Amino acid sequence: MNGDSPVPALGPEPTRFLLAVDNVSLSFGGVKAIRGVSFDIRKGEVLALIGPNGAGKTSMLNCINGFYRPQEGHITYKGERRMRMRPYEAASRGIARTFQNVALFQGLSALDNIMVGRNLKMKRGFAWQALRLGPALREEVEHRALVEKIIDFLEIQAIRKALAGTLPYGLQKRVELARALAMEPELLLLDEPMAGMNLEEKEDMCRFILDVNKQFGTTIALIEHDMGVVMDLSDRVIVLDYGRKIAEGTPDEVKRDRLVVDAYLGVAH
Repeated sequence: MNGDSPVPALGPEPTRFLLAVDNVSLSFGGVKAIRGVSFDIRKGEVLALIGPNGAGKTSMLNCINGFYRPQEGHITYKGERRMRMRPYEAASRGIARTFQNVALFQGLSALDNIMVGRNLKMKRGFAWQALRLGPALREEVEHRALVEKIIDFLEIQAIRKALAGTLPYGLQKRVELARALAMEPELLLLDEPMAGMNLEEKEDMCRFILDVNKQFGTTIALIEHDMGVVMDLSDRVIVLDYGRKIAEGTPDEVKRDRLVVDAYLGVAH
């Protein structure tokens, strides 16, 4: 059977989780980035993936949304089990993503970057969109109205027409979050959403992430190195080290785990 073809989910009832990772392994040549990792992401929660640099966190997100194809294991999303879900399939099925390094179109305005997130929702073809006439224009107006609500929600009205490349790093991260939200995701993957931010910017981003989760009901999985942020934001924490899962639990449980303490202190394995 083709590993990319959906098959009925096995194990726990799909209603218990939105996505489940089952014994996933990923290698690049002789380098094992992920080693037999399993966990689930439950509907409506904020799940943190933490671990030292090189632990396999970003590689795991790349497997979830299809940038990488694992050599072993399966990922079950909304009741369908696959070895891999291609990026466009993930996006069309409600998985949105931000990146460790900002991935905006630097020569476009903040507004136009966010509008890119509506592309999958648009029904008119490229020619209609290029001409911006009739039905295509009406469709664009409808999508722009939703984007304006996201701009208001993230409090970036003042920079909506500014070129993305001219914005401070913290605001670029906020625009990238806005673009992901424009996709109306069920599952939002955030790769170090607060990297490079000062304290005030981190506080704002924490507030927005919690509001996205509570107000929109969006399930969130995030990678973050700031342990104070992890403890404040997350319902559960998964800890990776050298590609293996070494701990899972509530923030309080994880921070007391000896294996986690050793991993962060660099104790020899």
